[in-house]
Amino acid sequence: MKLTSILKGAVAALALTGAAMADGHEKTKVGFVYVGPIADGGWTTEHNNGRLAIEEAFGDAVETTYVEKVPEGADAERVMTQMALTGHDLIFTTSFGYMDPTNNVAEKFPDVKFEHATGYKRLHDNVTTYSARFYEGRAVIGHIAGKMTETNKIGYIASVPIPEVIRGINAAYLHAKKANPEVEMKIVWTFGWEDAAKEGDAARALIEQGVDVIMQHTDTTAPMLVAEEAGAYAFGQASDMSAAGPTAHLTSIIDNWAPYYIERTQAVIDGTWEQKDTWDGISTGMVEFAEFSDAIPADVLAEAIAMKDAIAAGEYHPFTGPINKQDGSVYLAEGETPEDGPLAGMNFYVEGIVGDVPQ
Repeated sequence: MKLTSILKGAVAALALTGAAMADGHEKTKVGFVYVGPIADGGWTTEHNNGRLAIEEAFGDAVETTYVEKVPEGADAERVMTQMALTGHDLIFTTSFGYMDPTNNVAEKFPDVKFEHATGYKRLHDNVTTYSARFYEGRAVIGHIAGKMTETNKIGYIASVPIPEVIRGINAAYLHAKKANPEVEMKIVWTFGWEDAAKEGDAARALIEQGVDVIMQHTDTTAPMLVAEEAGAYAFGQASDMSAAGPTAHLTSIIDNWAPYYIERTQAVIDGTWEQKDTWDGISTGMVEFAEFSDAIPADVLAEAIAMKDAIAAGEYHPFTGPINKQDGSVYLAEGETPEDGPLAGMNFYVEGIVGDVPQ
């Protein structure tokens, strides 16, 4: 997308949301920068649902804006700058590659609050980071996948090789392997967050290799559509993807951002906003599940729900030793669990996964 198109889209999105309240009190302006379209049915759809929840919660007290399909990098920095210049009080930047642009713009606009999703850099007092423990959900669906595969081959469509994605692959594989010692995991990388064509091709490639259960860490419903056509099973990502594959869909991991977005908007309104890092999961409802399919056997579903409940209660950690790294070296000893810092930086496959982590 050309820069002129991005900026025209930014101006249009900002203009459409209106101006100050009729009684003269200015609204709190909240902006969102999206890497994909709001109709992707996955990642961006769910962030946009959070934006809509802000509007519902605060009514005329807020004004929300968004710009979709913003490439990571310099273009994102220009869009954020435009938001800051047009009076936004709070800006949510919702993709990993927005990390440096967010901090660059935040330095220039110290009175604007910035919230960056999935990153780790908080270089200025007006920058906060937040993410979800997606790996908790992937442990649960990994168990279901291991139990339900008939070919003993499960597939994973991976996006960008950062720790968040690698961690999810490992969590899914570990629990599939525990459920079914014969299971193999085949991984296809798309090297992008949102590309329906590549994601669909990846799903087809996996099915051609004998995979009958597909997981994904990409943003669109394309893999679910392919699984539905091929008679395979699949798990949705970020939003409820059941409509894209009524027969294929086993469940979806749902990223529920709405409570967090409402809480942070309220903090700006109250003047209590402070810098922090948030990494929540099943226990707080930031990670949820769509309705489980009737195709899941009752005993398998009961096991999956028991795991989900144990994670929520803090009684079980998806990375509980003994776990070895891919090269056979010890990662976690018997009963050991990782600290959040090293876990957040995970950059290796666990033992049993075939292939190298892309560099």
